[in-house]
Amino acid sequence: MTQKVAVLGTGKIGEALLSGMLRGGWEPSHLLVTARRAERAEELRARYGVEPVTNPEAAKNADTLILTVKPQDMGTLLDDLASHVPADRLVISGAAGIPTTFFEERLPQGTPVVRVMTNTPALVDEAMSVISGGTHATEAHLSLTEEIFNGVGKTLRVPETQQDAATALSGSGPAYFYYLVEAMADAGILLGLPRDKAHELIVQAAVGAATMLRDSGEHPVTLRENVTSPAGTTINAMRELENHGVRAAFIDAIEAARDRSRELASGKG
Repeated sequence: MTQKVAVLGTGKIGEALLSGMLRGGWEPSHLLVTARRAERAEELRARYGVEPVTNPEAAKNADTLILTVKPQDMGTLLDDLASHVPADRLVISGAAGIPTTFFEERLPQGTPVVRVMTNTPALVDEAMSVISGGTHATEAHLSLTEEIFNGVGKTLRVPETQQDAATALSGSGPAYFYYLVEAMADAGILLGLPRDKAHELIVQAAVGAATMLRDSGEHPVTLRENVTSPAGTTINAMRELENHGVRAAFIDAIEAARDRSRELASGKG
């Protein structure tokens, strides 16, 4: 790759992207990083051979800027960058809930902005990254963003109006599964299993079920029915889940996550 890319605010997700790009063939000499702490910057240099720079230096020298700071820190970062960003720089935001207009209003007129909602499985190259282009983002900008994020998983383009829903489903989604695993492990302990054995049973069931969902092409209802024998153990369990309103609770929870993403987009901290 001949482009230079800078990852600004290189925390866990930023480092996962950096690592994915290197595995995908990017040269360390074409990658810049910024970090809040000098020791963190030096750690990234030692680990990946990339060059640590300041935020203004990144804005001046990189063709693409990937902003991976927390949403509450994004305004401060843009204040630091605005006077240094030429209008032809591609700016990719990984901040939950912040619309592309937030960046377009604070950066030079015509700056292309792409909004991405990825998730923590980026750390194991199994992310789902949802991509939306701003007013000035072209097909080339979207394709480059896909190339970068494909290094840590899958990508999906959606209109920006669907980003809050995608955040609620995919960005927050891993937490719902961890919560379910935690509850199932507690149930296993209640039934007399040691925690480590309960955990191993559940994790492998989750991996197997997810693989079947991804690879079989079957609807989840069909896969669930294949496990559910008449008058068997599974149907008894499903009845209790329905009696306790688990399906409705999940729908309400995901709606609440969507609503919070909208609040963040409107500036309600």
